[in-house]
Amino acid sequence: ASLFAVRMGFPYEDLTTQKSFSVYSEWLNRSCQPNYWKNVVPDSSKSCGPYKRPEKVVCKEEQTISQRSVHNHDTIGMVVVGGSGTVASGTSTNGAVHKIPGRVGDSPIAGAGSYADSTAGGAAATGDGDIMMRFLPSYQAVEYMRMGTDPTVACQKVISRIQKYVPKFFGAVICANTTGSYGAACNKIPGFTQFHFMVSSPLLSQPTEQVVDCI
Repeated sequence: ASLFAVRMGFPYEDLTTQKSFSVYSEWLNRSCQPNYWKNVVPDSSKSCGPYKRPEKVVCKEEQTISQRSVHNHDTIGMVVVGGSGTVASGTSTNGAVHKIPGRVGDSPIAGAGSYADSTAGGAAATGDGDIMMRFLPSYQAVEYMRMGTDPTVACQKVISRIQKYVPKFFGAVICANTTGSYGAACNKIPGFTQFHFMVSSPLLSQPTEQVVDCI
């Protein structure tokens, strides 16, 4: 990404700060934990690598990021319905720290991190990016709203759909349709039982915080 930016004319800058270097140093001293490598040798929980694939891969029950760092996520999702009815959505791509170099998260994947269609509505998701990429919850929520489903119900349905396969995942979805109705839903796990989001509307005197109980 840096090389591409330089080729497009952007000046190269070292964004390292004293704080970020300190965080990185602490991470190295903790055997590179948190660490998201799986099915590799040497043991990724005790070593910083380099890693190789083992001769025989034994798949264990997946421990999701939600069990390790539920409060370390700071992805920001947004759905906007313009005065002319145009719908837009987007998410930031902050997510978990110390990710594997080269990993693509859910934010740039259409339908995973966010999705919008001006004939139906928009949705944005946050949580375990690898799970979101598998189920495309934002796209599915918009399709539910296209069929006339209430935004809150649409959000709940996509969370329930993922729960069937990954019951302990960390995730939440916000939804808004073309009429300005909105809703949200989240998966209930230890330490994450409610989801807070902000709403701004001509019907409100000022932006207000909304809270939903996770399902």
